[in-house]
Amino acid sequence: MTPLPLEYAAEVRAALDAGRPVVALESTIITHGMPYPANLETAREVEAAIRAEGAVPATIAVMAGRLHIGLEDAELESLAQAKDVAKLSRADMAFCLATGGTGSTTVAATMIGARAAGIAVFATGGIGGVHKGAEETFDVSADLQELAQSPVTVVAAGAKAILDLPKTLEVLETLGVPVITYGAAEFPAFWSRASGLASPLRADTAAQIARGHAMRASLGLPGGQLVANPIPEGDEIAADVLAPVIAEATAEAEAQGIKGKKVTPFLLARITEATEGRSLKSNIALVLNNARLGARIAQELSQMHSK
Repeated sequence: MTPLPLEYAAEVRAALDAGRPVVALESTIITHGMPYPANLETAREVEAAIRAEGAVPATIAVMAGRLHIGLEDAELESLAQAKDVAKLSRADMAFCLATGGTGSTTVAATMIGARAAGIAVFATGGIGGVHKGAEETFDVSADLQELAQSPVTVVAAGAKAILDLPKTLEVLETLGVPVITYGAAEFPAFWSRASGLASPLRADTAAQIARGHAMRASLGLPGGQLVANPIPEGDEIAADVLAPVIAEATAEAEAQGIKGKKVTPFLLARITEATEGRSLKSNIALVLNNARLGARIAQELSQMHSK
């Protein structure tokens, strides 16, 4: 079998060896989420938020055919300025590694990297899911299948609001993925705290989430957990404000024939323009909020393992 070309940042390797809490982070938000230098500043801010909670951040990316588990600061800056970086998911991650390529990791690819490194918690913005019109296009994110396969607890502000949220929840249920909303009974909608959809499960402490993760392992169940963490009240954009903006952006994408991996970046960019940058500020706030919760969950798991 071909050995996995893993490259650990020194801080991450030391934390894993010592059994200290580590939180995985995706890299697509750096390469496809916002322009330089805002992307670098945000990445550093998210890593700092995790450290402030007593955990170690591990931003995951593929660089020159190596799967990096954590990036040194110079590597982070290099990735933030890189051009034409591949956006990797389950289908193309292995090929990128095998051919010496460079790519940023989506939710699914980050989960694969986290599993390979033995990292149990991953904080992100929002997961992918079932796109609107999927009954015709079959456009369903690989993130959902990955949640059913990789034993990683993913902390997100729900699924991205551009998606079909009811269908996304139905697919997650079919796949046996626990959907746990933190501190609320209603599933959040990314930029908005409320979606109008009841959450399948609720947890009010990081310890409850950690125990759920551990119990799935004890039962021998595959896959992870989705922890839906509502955006802080002061940073949210109400769903009724966003609905017409999302509808207009979606119609524009359809008119231009934009499909596949290009859909989400296109829609997010159009929504940022239409909200005059407000959606981007909310996006950064929710990622920071998720990073802090992810660090607390990782702390709880670390304490459980040390007993």
